[in-house]
Amino acid sequence: MKTNAMPDANRVREYVRDRYGAVARQGDASCGCSATGCCGGGASYGEKLGYSAEQLAAGDGADLGLGCGNPLAIASILPGETVLDLGSGAGFDCLLAAQQLAGSGRVIGIDMTPPMIAKARANAAKRGYANVEFRLGEIEALPVADATVDLIISNCVINLSPEKPRVLQEAFRVLKPGGRIAIADVVATRPVPESLRDRLEAIGACVGGAAHVDDLRAMLAAAGFTRVDIALRESSRALIGQWTDDVTAGDFVVSALVTAYKPAS
Repeated sequence: MKTNAMPDANRVREYVRDRYGAVARQGDASCGCSATGCCGGGASYGEKLGYSAEQLAAGDGADLGLGCGNPLAIASILPGETVLDLGSGAGFDCLLAAQQLAGSGRVIGIDMTPPMIAKARANAAKRGYANVEFRLGEIEALPVADATVDLIISNCVINLSPEKPRVLQEAFRVLKPGGRIAIADVVATRPVPESLRDRLEAIGACVGGAAHVDDLRAMLAAAGFTRVDIALRESSRALIGQWTDDVTAGDFVVSALVTAYKPAS
């Protein structure tokens, strides 16, 4: 296994909560997990992640630019499904999922940051989505009943958790048999240097805490998932190099689109 050690789990959680709470209060679009907007030139940051212009327009005000991909591009949402978003932030992906459900089904967003929950609820109310709700909670202990979710999405959040196996075990628990995950996240393709993995700032920037791609596969399998697919997005390395003060970050981590399934029986 290639997993690197991280600082104390409680320190990481508090740092992440404070960092993203500040982003929610500030309300400005960022650049991935960077603390400041930094991805200028050419297509918008959202378009670089794989969102269409229509999706970005539909989520206006809810997109804080904190993602590393577009999980909805691989989600294949079906009418009537219950969709759960891990680390839902200001609600951008939840609102897009609700739009695809067209009044059917249900969308639940989980976030541990009170200012993000407040912002997401306001965004959903503004758009009149009655089938969207946001719950305060940690993704390592989801406030969701067993076997009640068809699809789990997440965008650049699981890497922030200091207890990733627990996150994946919880995801497996709440999925119905035959349910699936469709997430965008960052993974390491080489061992992350201590100068990144030991720094809270680099962890909060979605770099220091990235699991090695082989470890992520192993964690998903250990949780019970099958049909695991991890597609690396090599074009993301240049963007990731702008997320911290270490421009070499993209040499070690890359964004990926991940799908996996809970067996039907």
